[in-house]
Amino acid sequence: MQPTDSIRNEQPSNHKEKEDILEVYNLSETFQIKDTSCRKGQLQAVNDVSFTIQKGETFSLVGESGCGKSTLARTILGLHPADDGSKIVFKGEDITNLPRAKQKQFARQAQLIFQDPSACLNPRRTIRQILLEPFKIHKMKNGEAKITELLDLVGLASRYLDMYPHEMSGGQKQRVGIARALALDPELIVCDEPVSALDVSIQAQVINLLEDLQKQLDLTYLFISHDLSVVHHISDRIGVMYLGEIVELTTRDKLYDEAQHPYTKSLLSSIPETDGQQREKIILKGDVPSPSNPPAGCKFHTRYPAVMDICKKEVPEFTQTNHDHTVACHLYTK
Repeated sequence: MQPTDSIRNEQPSNHKEKEDILEVYNLSETFQIKDTSCRKGQLQAVNDVSFTIQKGETFSLVGESGCGKSTLARTILGLHPADDGSKIVFKGEDITNLPRAKQKQFARQAQLIFQDPSACLNPRRTIRQILLEPFKIHKMKNGEAKITELLDLVGLASRYLDMYPHEMSGGQKQRVGIARALALDPELIVCDEPVSALDVSIQAQVINLLEDLQKQLDLTYLFISHDLSVVHHISDRIGVMYLGEIVELTTRDKLYDEAQHPYTKSLLSSIPETDGQQREKIILKGDVPSPSNPPAGCKFHTRYPAVMDICKKEVPEFTQTNHDHTVACHLYTK
């Protein structure tokens, strides 16, 4: 498998006839915090998020840093406990706040590719030891035979097995991270900013590899990124997050061609057009509010130049504006 140096611009396949592999309903995640005066408070990192992912598709979450994308993904994987009232269903089974005995079983079916390959690989262990670890944890005996196959799958020669992470490039280390995520034959893989720590020249190779693996192994991706250019090439559907909430959700093509939420439009305006034409630049005022003290009404109203009175008072409903397109904005409230 030899990825090209540029991202292949392939149309996402139609998954309408496939079943939902992951269903998320009203998911919230709240952390207890203390301020500089040691006064206790709450930070709601994720607020009432709902979406589904179909088997075999790539569902992407995009938004600025700190909007809750990674927290949401880690809550789905059971790394954080969800708030009461949240519900997560995987392959028809409710996995919300699984007991420890069942978390291990779920971990074999859902894995995580981390953002920084240098930080997630133990520098004191060889690649062989790193790749064998999942098999030891789950008491599987086919590890030695499988790890060579895994390296070949991600485009690395078997000679890398006896190397240490510091002897490899960033792209090679991320391929090892991908191989480790594939070790237990999962069906769902969460890709948490998997190329943001890599050189631009390597990013395309890793994205193409992920696409090839998805086709070959029938994988489902929850892809997290702040880079709309990257998301454009790999996604089937996209959810745009702002301050812990999804504000727009639709197919890839509709998001890029018919974006409706002002926040989405501002993000897209910063992407250069391939034909040399530039979208109208939308400059947002101010900074993202603190999630520990969010504004009333629509959380985006403090940065929207054309804010209306209703935006400051009422939370917009998540409204379906047309087929496969929903948005939380008073501009589209009926």
